[in-house]
Amino acid sequence: MSDTTEAAATQPGLFSEEALAALSRATHGWEEGPLAKALQRSPERAEGFATSSLDVARLYTPLDVAELDYGRDLGFPGEYPFTRGVQPTMYRGRLWTMRQYAGFGTAEESNRKFRYLLEQGQTGLSVAFDLPSQLGYDSDDPMAIAEVGQVGVAIDSLRDMETLFDGIPLDRVSTSMTINAPAAVMLAMYVVAGERRGVPAAKLRGTVQNDVLKEYVARGTYIFPPGPSVRLAADVMAWCAREAPRWNAISVSGYHIRDAGSTAAQEIGFTFANARAYVEAALARGLTFDEFAPRISWIFNTHNHFFEEVAKYRALRRLWAHMAHERYGATDPRSMTLRTHSQTGGSTLMAQQPENNIVRAAIQTLAAVTGGVQSIALSCFDEALALPTDEAQRIALRTQQIVAHETGAADTVDPLAGSYYVESLTNDLERQARAIMDEVEAMGGAVAAIESGWMQNQIAEASWRHQQRVDEGDEVVVGVNDYREGGEQPQTIFSVDRRLVDEQLARLERHRREREPEAVASALAALKAACAGDANLLPPILDAVRACATLGEICGAMREVFGEYRPPTVI
Repeated sequence: MSDTTEAAATQPGLFSEEALAALSRATHGWEEGPLAKALQRSPERAEGFATSSLDVARLYTPLDVAELDYGRDLGFPGEYPFTRGVQPTMYRGRLWTMRQYAGFGTAEESNRKFRYLLEQGQTGLSVAFDLPSQLGYDSDDPMAIAEVGQVGVAIDSLRDMETLFDGIPLDRVSTSMTINAPAAVMLAMYVVAGERRGVPAAKLRGTVQNDVLKEYVARGTYIFPPGPSVRLAADVMAWCAREAPRWNAISVSGYHIRDAGSTAAQEIGFTFANARAYVEAALARGLTFDEFAPRISWIFNTHNHFFEEVAKYRALRRLWAHMAHERYGATDPRSMTLRTHSQTGGSTLMAQQPENNIVRAAIQTLAAVTGGVQSIALSCFDEALALPTDEAQRIALRTQQIVAHETGAADTVDPLAGSYYVESLTNDLERQARAIMDEVEAMGGAVAAIESGWMQNQIAEASWRHQQRVDEGDEVVVGVNDYREGGEQPQTIFSVDRRLVDEQLARLERHRREREPEAVASALAALKAACAGDANLLPPILDAVRACATLGEICGAMREVFGEYRPPTVI
């Protein structure tokens, strides 16, 4: 702690007792006056704003943050508890990483998209995989055929992974891969692709999402039951801690929980409950917290309510710092810093008047920057209809660049600190999230809360309450339930050419024909034996990739041992 922080920590609060007492007397003395009326909670917003459980007052004063202690609760940027930011200078030293989530069709077509985005000024890559890849199926599997390349790129083999990153310097470009159930396999393919180009794992930079628990409650792209899935996630964390120290082995995701309909407080609480499960599984693998925690990254969802989103990122940092230090005994400051990617809210995109989504994404981007995130991708204005066009991707990237260079948002650190409203929201969100985490822990942890269906029910109820408010007109969605127009012009949408699917199937058939079947069979048998034991699964998965086994074959071998997950009935 710096000398300045220590000095601030000796102060009991932000305001003198005399000033607070005077304000309190004035407030209570005007019971019928304008100040008292202003301080009343707004009855028409008693349920909170969109996907929120907060009760917002008409006016905030020092009384709302009377217990706030600067040293304990805020501190300075780059210092515990990191409420004000994870770096001392934040964007004055370096802007956030600008990414756009991209991928479709074949690896060759997606490689062209990546090169285009890098030429436009994007500073990192974010890979979207198609549904068969996310579910561990090869493109020619009967379960996959209708979805090949439709919502992301089809990756069946090491050859596909090498094509996807052809001409892209793997030791200089940071790559984020949004993949969960088969995360270990995709990471292995990326590692081996690097090996073949002379880039060792120790030099790779990027992130694999590897957060399968949120799949059971928010997305549905799971394969194995929660127990083996958490084991795989922890194996990736353990392997990366020792072999790929620049790689983020897990990106714990609140994004999909929020897009499934949760409140902001639930987004924090459920995400941190899931994080606890991964942390404790990694500890059980023999790691110390400080060995792996510096490479835990996060992804959260930025929605439309500007001030709540700013407060959310501040609350996230403070809550994680306290949890890492107090619960897990972290001593390395890097273990206590929550570094997060933010994607603007996909569920806030509307098919009606889609150009309005450009405005929504711009406001959400400004909130994420004001909240102090480390990486941003925008959901494009046409994504409510289909995969984004090149024009939509370019507008999304330019939006980030405008916020960075034209708004002044990056000029100072944590610009809304000290706002009665924002500090009060920060406290409220942290308090609600802690209560949710305690409730999950009382059930036996995240896995138990998921297996019982409780977590899914909580999100479904929050989503239903929000939709009910929209349907009844209590929440205005511009262009949807108000300010509608007739005769809107049809929107040009992107579609995947069927020719690309045929090319992918032909490439997969050729890959199988040219490899050595005996080497594949031997590697898959070794993987199944490892699954039946308790050794780290990354080494046998890497061997299977080197032998040219496909994604579907590797996941299929693990399916034989672990089985497939069947969800509980959600009531």
